[in-house]
Amino acid sequence: MDALVARMVATPDQAKLRRTAEKFEAQAIAELLKPMFETVDTSKGFGGGGAGEAAFKPMLVEQYAASMARSGGIGIADAMMTQLLRAQEGAAPTP
Repeated sequence: MDALVARMVATPDQAKLRRTAEKFEAQAIAELLKPMFETVDTSKGFGGGGAGEAAFKPMLVEQYAASMARSGGIGIADAMMTQLLRAQEGAAPTP
């Protein structure tokens, strides 16, 4: 593990940045999951399809994606944090 990645949430600002990176990753994962859920025939399932199920399915996909991102995701949040922290270190004024 990169030393930079190990100290990603050392300050409150970095914790906020991490949450934002995870939200971004969740959105990306949701976009990847949407086509998978569009192919499922829900007419014979528990909910029976219909307008209610169609309205709640996008929310379910978003929650699955958020859960995946919080659990480590696919690495997008980590990559974003690494690059943003490196950019901040490079932009920091030298004493």
